Amino acid sequence: MLSVQDLHKSYQVGKTTYEVLKGVSLAVNEGEFVAVMGPSGSGKTTLLNCISCYIPADSGSITLRGEELARLDEDALAQVRNRKLGFVFQDFLLLDGLTVRENILLPRIIAGQAGRDMENEADSLCDVFGITAIKNKYPAEISGGEKQRTAVARALINHPLLILADEPTGNLDSKSSRAVIDSFAQARQALGATIFMVTHDSFAASFCDRVVILRDGVVWRVLARADKARGAFQDELLDAIREMSAE
Repeated sequence: MLSVQDLHKSYQVGKTTYEVLKGVSLAVNEGEFVAVMGPSGSGKTTLLNCISCYIPADSGSITLRGEELARLDEDALAQVRNRKLGFVFQDFLLLDGLTVRENILLPRIIAGQAGRDMENEADSLCDVFGITAIKNKYPAEISGGEKQRTAVARALINHPLLILADEPTGNLDSKSSRAVIDSFAQARQALGATIFMVTHDSFAASFCDRVVILRDGVVWRVLARADKARGAFQDELLDAIREMSAE
């Protein structure tokens, strides 16, 4: 589904060049839930921004279902972002003047594709994520967890190939965080979603199939959950983070 090969990215500040990504390679298979963890400055956000086409990489390749993104012009990249990628952000980015249902429909409204079929699909997504009872409420009237589940539903309305989630539990308490992670699990089970999540939260990461740990712009380690219990996998993640810190 997603292949990143030997990705490099640096920033120029005055006369100083800061190399942020130093040859990152990874892959996400269809239907997988993969997380990226690492300390501040490890390159997590830059990696996500490169994959989402918001900043260009210096070298290397990013391929989405066989399509090399670096070869696309701006119009084609905009179509990739609108139709093939779904985004979930830490700050929800819901529009206060729209109801939950209208926020979910927003990508279709912008594309001029809203209709009865899409409205029915928005209602189905509300059912999947347990937000039917609040679909006619406004963001100011619902909890943080409900806002983030609304954002996940919105990310799925266009049937994207890949959902990119940037610290989706960063502003939430433990109960709301669990509700959001459960919504990702439901998206996989009910809709076959593929999810790539940047997080600092070992609890959220412990629900993933694999966790890629970045350090200083390179892949330091990749941990797979396989048949481990969630709690045991979280302990493994915490041990790895402690080991990395000690090094």
